[in-house]
Amino acid sequence: MKQGSLLLVDDDRLVLDSMADWLREKGYRVAEACSADEAIQRIDQTVFDVVLTDIRLQQGDGFDVLDHCQQICPQTTVILITGYATTDTAVDAIRAGAFDVLTKPLIDEELDLAINRALTQRKVIEENAKLKAQLDLRFGMENIVGHDHRMLRIFDMIDSIADTKATVLITGESGTGKSLVARAIHRRSGRRDKPFVEIACGTLPETLLESELFGHVAGAFTGASNDKLGKFMQANGGTIFLDEIGTSSPNMQVKLLRLLQEFEFEQVGGTKTYHVDTRVILATNDDLTRAVAAGRFRQDLYYRVNVINIELPPLRQRIADIPLLAEHFLARICRETGKTVDGFTEDAMSLMQGYHWPGNVRELQNVVERAVLLGKHRVVTIDDLPRDMNAAVPVAARPAQGKTLKQALEGPERQIILETLQHHNWNRNATAEQLGINRTTLYKKMKRLGLEDGNFVPSAYAGYC
Repeated sequence: MKQGSLLLVDDDRLVLDSMADWLREKGYRVAEACSADEAIQRIDQTVFDVVLTDIRLQQGDGFDVLDHCQQICPQTTVILITGYATTDTAVDAIRAGAFDVLTKPLIDEELDLAINRALTQRKVIEENAKLKAQLDLRFGMENIVGHDHRMLRIFDMIDSIADTKATVLITGESGTGKSLVARAIHRRSGRRDKPFVEIACGTLPETLLESELFGHVAGAFTGASNDKLGKFMQANGGTIFLDEIGTSSPNMQVKLLRLLQEFEFEQVGGTKTYHVDTRVILATNDDLTRAVAAGRFRQDLYYRVNVINIELPPLRQRIADIPLLAEHFLARICRETGKTVDGFTEDAMSLMQGYHWPGNVRELQNVVERAVLLGKHRVVTIDDLPRDMNAAVPVAARPAQGKTLKQALEGPERQIILETLQHHNWNRNATAEQLGINRTTLYKKMKRLGLEDGNFVPSAYAGYC
C-alpha cells in the first residue's frame, strides 16, 4: 500500500473519476474537487501531501489553487496539469512554485513517477527539518547542563535576549562554556537559519586577525594574491562570536569600536565601505574592568561591548551540578565509543565534588572521557580518576582521622543543600529539582545532615561559608 494523500482537481468529471480510481488502485489515498473553490475548501479542511490540479478550470484556475497552497500549507507539493502546454506556461508554473507540469493526455507511468518524485522530495524536506532540530538540540541551550540557581538565571537571560540585536559580553574562566552560551543565543534567535561564525581572537597575530575579520583585497600585503571575504561578511544576517576579545591590540580595538557603532568597515587594503547586519557576541576570561584601569582595553569599547553581560560561574561554585554534568558526559561518551559504563561509585563522585576544577567543565569532560576509555569496570571508581585529583582536594575534604571521604564531604554537601533550600524558601520540591535528585533522596539527606525543619543550627555551618 503506497503512502500519500492526494487531492485531484479537474472540472471534467469523467477524467477526474478515472484518474482517481486508477490512483486508488495504486495505493494512494485520493480526494477529488471539480473547481478551484472546492479545492480550496478541501485544502482548508485537510492537509494533503500532493495536489494535482488542471490549470484551466471553469471556476478559477490551477494557479489559484497553487497560490492558496503556498499561503496555507506550503509543505504541500503542487503538480499542475494542462492540455495546452507551452514553454511559457511551464516556466510560469515553476516560477510560481509548482513542483512539476504534466501535459494531457496523461501517461500512467509518467503520472505515477511524478507523484513518487513529489513524495520523495517531501520526505527529504521532513528529514532535513528533523536533522536541523537535532542540530538545534545539540548546540542549543539543551546542551548546557545545570540546575544551579545561577545557571537557571543565565538560561532565563538567554531566552530574554536571544531575539534582540544587542551586543552580548560573556565572561568567565576558561572552560566554563562560553562558546555553548553563544551558540544557544544564536539558536534561539530569529537568526538561527543564518551563519554562526566563531573566531578565537587570541590565537592570531594582529595583521592576520584583521584580515580574518574584515577580509582583504588582492595585493594588500605579501601573499594576498586574491580578494578574501572576512568573517563579518560571512556572518552577515547571522551571528559572529569573538572569543578572547581581551587580547585584542589597541589598533584592533579602534576598528571594533567603529564596527560596533556603525556596523561598517573596509577590507584590509581596500577603500570600499561595507555594511553588515550581524549580531555580535564577545567573550573573555580577562577582567576587562582591570584591563581598562591598566590602559590595556579602551574604556569606550568596554562600554560598547558591555551592553548585556552574562557571567558564567566556575564549576567549583556549582558543586551540585557536578553529578549532573558527569552523568551527561558519561552517557554521551558511551554513545560515541560503544562502551557500557553504568555510573560512578559514591566515593568517586564525592572526590569529583571536592575537587577544585581549575579547568572547569572542560576539565570534567576530559576526566570522564579518560575514565570511560581506560576504565575496566561497569562503574567509574576512584582508581579510574587522575591520581593528582586526590592530592589536589583540600585537606578538609580528604579522608582523615578515621573519616571516610563521604563523611569528610558531608560539610560541603550540607552547605550546598542548605543554600538551595534557603534560595527556594525551604520548598523541598523546587530544591530537589534544582539539585537533580528526587524528593525521597533529598529527605534522607536532610535527615542525615541535620537539616530537618526546626533542627537547623546556623552556627554549625559557619565553617563552610
